[in-house]
Amino acid sequence: MNCPSCGAPMRLDSGAESLTCEYCGNIVFPEKNDDGVRVLGQPSNELCPTCGIGLVDASFSSAHLRYCTRCRGMLIDMDIFADLVQTLRRGNEGGGVIPQPPDRSELQRRLTCPHCRQAMETHFYAGPGNVILSDCERCSLNWLDHGKLMRIAHAPDALREEAEV
Repeated sequence: MNCPSCGAPMRLDSGAESLTCEYCGNIVFPEKNDDGVRVLGQPSNELCPTCGIGLVDASFSSAHLRYCTRCRGMLIDMDIFADLVQTLRRGNEGGGVIPQPPDRSELQRRLTCPHCRQAMETHFYAGPGNVILSDCERCSLNWLDHGKLMRIAHAPDALREEAEV
């Protein structure tokens, strides 16, 4: 992305939700899209395992991830995944959503890890939400198709409800 003030290249600092102009020092916070994602960078050398276009650096609820601007899938580091879900759950004052049955045909899907290019494992998510996701243990990455992160975060969870009582 180029600076809207001077046209120079902008830099994404590690851990930031903004871009900084290398020439004039201007700081830009990209607007959130309809999914609540801030797209922060140009396509990377990591390709979307679903549609094959370059993933981009992005942030969602202050967590850094890689995002596909076509299919809107998310590549999330396992180290931050649980914290991101908890952050989203804390912001969910209205309670859960009605659970949807998973599409079991997704278990047959074979995705390639965008980082190491090896096969990802596709399985049921161990928590609430009736979600099937893919992960790469070697690279510590989770792939979630569009909408699945929010299904997990907003799903009723017996353990969560017991803790709130």
